[in-house]
Amino acid sequence: MSVTPTALITGAARGIGRSTALALAKSGCQIVINYHTSQHEAQQLARELGELGAQSLCIQADVSDPRAVQQMVDAAEKRFGGIDILVNNAGIAQQKLFQDLTDEDIDRMLDVTVKGAMYACRAVLPGMIRAKRGSIINVSSMWGQVGASCEAAYSAAKAAVIGLTKALAKEVGPCGIRVNCVCPGVIQTQMNRHLEKSALDELREETPLGCLGTPEDVAACIAFLASKESGFVTGQILGVNGGLII
Repeated sequence: MSVTPTALITGAARGIGRSTALALAKSGCQIVINYHTSQHEAQQLARELGELGAQSLCIQADVSDPRAVQQMVDAAEKRFGGIDILVNNAGIAQQKLFQDLTDEDIDRMLDVTVKGAMYACRAVLPGMIRAKRGSIINVSSMWGQVGASCEAAYSAAKAAVIGLTKALAKEVGPCGIRVNCVCPGVIQTQMNRHLEKSALDELREETPLGCLGTPEDVAACIAFLASKESGFVTGQILGVNGGLII
């Protein structure tokens, strides 16, 4: 492990991942920016991190490909000496009636959301175990907690991420590694661009705090779970939803 903490963030080019990269950089981390197709956005983020004085490395990889994930982690460890923080943020949106889901829809959702997180955890854990420390933060969703109509595959995948978090926290806790999860509510990102304004307005009205969340709201919670201040916190599921799900 390096003296300066290194954070690997999957799906870091946009939305919650991007805000998390900026938040962790401001806390003193070096950042590994993983992206799949958003090369321009990833490179722009790297420039912004440089302006903050943070070192970064952009790596293209589809997290559903275990070989690509391992190669990404190997490259990050070679550059920075180790990975101290893993944020499993990569994900995809999907809204369909259950009976309209194709085999390909189901496979892609599980491959990216569930297997992607598992592959990344598996790749970083040997280094964390050797160092006897590390923090893994998985990004689930409030729909992983309660389910959402017309988002059965998404809800099932995000629920699996919660289960992974709890199980892995028990397994690697004795090695000094913490594993936690954030469950965002309705966040103003491109992933929610498919929602109509009327639907967003309704969700806003249903939220006790009377507003929608921002990527920065989620990033702040991830940064806390990555920090020494949360050193006695593991296996926890943190809702970031304005009170919509309690």
